[in-house]
Parts: sequence; C-alpha cells; structure tokens
Amino acid sequence: MARVVKKGTRAKRATSATAASPAVVKAQKAVDSATKSLDAQMDRVAKAKARAQKSNAATAKTSLASANSKAKDLRAKLAAAKMDLAKAKAMDAVHMAEAAAKEKVESLSKSLSSKADKELAAALKAFEARWVKTKEKAHAKKLKAAEKKAEAKVKAAAKKAAAKVKELEKKAKAKLKAETQKAKKKPATKATAAKKPGRPKKAATATAKKAGRPKKAASAAKPAKRVGRPKKATATAAAKKAPARRGRPPKAGAARRGRPPKKAA
Repeated sequence: MARVVKKGTRAKRATSATAASPAVVKAQKAVDSATKSLDAQMDRVAKAKARAQKSNAATAKTSLASANSKAKDLRAKLAAAKMDLAKAKAMDAVHMAEAAAKEKVESLSKSLSSKADKELAAALKAFEARWVKTKEKAHAKKLKAAEKKAEAKVKAAAKKAAAKVKELEKKAKAKLKAETQKAKKKPATKATAAKKPGRPKKAATATAKKAGRPKKAASAAKPAKRVGRPKKATATAAAKKAPARRGRPPKAGAARRGRPPKKAA
C-alpha cells in the first residue's frame, strides 16, 4: 500500500525545494537569454552557410564568417552565463545548507531545552522527595529526643514534689505528735507544781497568805497610822517570822535590823 502524504507537508517540501535565491534566478535568466541569442545566431549561420554553398560569392563567404564569429561570441557569453549560474547555485546550496543546519540546530536546541526542563522538573521532584524524607527523619529524631528530655524533667519534678510532700507530711505528723504530748503533759504538770515543796513561783508571791517580804505600799501605810517608836513585840514577831521564810530576807520594812529611822515631826 502506498504511503499517503498530506497536502500541507507536500506543499511545504516543494516550496523549500524549489525556492531559489535572487542570484540564482538572475543567473538563470542570463543563461536563458544567451541560449536564445545563440540559437538565433546559429539559425543565421546555417542560412549564411547555405547561401555560401550555393554561390561562391565573396559577400556570402564574408556573411558566413561574420555569423560564425558572432555565434562564437554568443557561445562564450553562454558559457560565462552558465558558469555564473553554477556559482550562484553552489552559493545558494551553501546558504540553504547553512539555513537548514541553523534550523536543525534551533530545533535541536528547543528539543533539548524542553527535555532539560522535563528532566529538571523530575530531578527537582525527586530531590524534594528525598529532602522531605530526610528532614522528616531528622525532625522525628529531634522530637523523640525532646520528648525524652521533657519526660525526664517531668519525672524529676514529680520525684522532687513527692519528696517535698513526704517531708511536709513528716513535719506535720511530728508537730501534731508534739502538740498531743504537750496537751497530755500540761494538766499533770499543774498538779505537780501545786503539791511540790520548795520556793513558790513569782506569781504566788502576790497572794495575801504568802509569808515573806511585805509590799511597799503596805509598809508605807503602817507608819502613817503609827506614832513614835515601833513596839518591841512587833520587831520580835518579825524576827521570829523571818527564819520561817525561805529565801533571802527583805532589806527594808518591819523585819529590818537595828534602830528604825526617825519619823518626821
């Protein structure tokens, strides 16, 4: 089965194949013109030759020689025109080859650029996938280490808090125990203090029944009522009472030894 070629492709190829440069067109025209002129001159040469063969006249021979000379010039001109056409075609072929090569290079460049873009996109995608995977792995490792560190801190804080709570509970129990023991011992201590012989407490000295040094107010009030020298019996009674009192005897008052001080008149 014959291969079917599209009209557009065929027309494009025909145009590119038949397209010629202006120099080639000009040289081709010169060749065509020289060929036409030479053909016309060759017809004249043939006629002049026929006339010269019929008659040996000098004019016929001169006319044939002139026609041959002109035909020779036209052949040289045609040869030159053909040479110019060959040169033009050669240069045109070079230009066409150059244009074709340039077009091919441009096409290859576009193809390579497109291919490079696709390969770059694929490479970037692969690199991105690898980079993301590596970063996720590194981040997971860092998060795991951070979680472990945070867990250790939480455990340490919990342990410290538990120890502190335990210490506070221990202190609270000791305090409660001490207060309980103190509350149990307090009534017994009071009872023992009441029955215990010995020197009474300072608070008990203020009572009226306690024997000992009289109050200053009482000693000052007595001389106001008494006139003159105090009685001996009072001094004797105070002297008798003094040994019965425990502790150091008072320095002033009725129990004072020696002559009492003089009273004001």
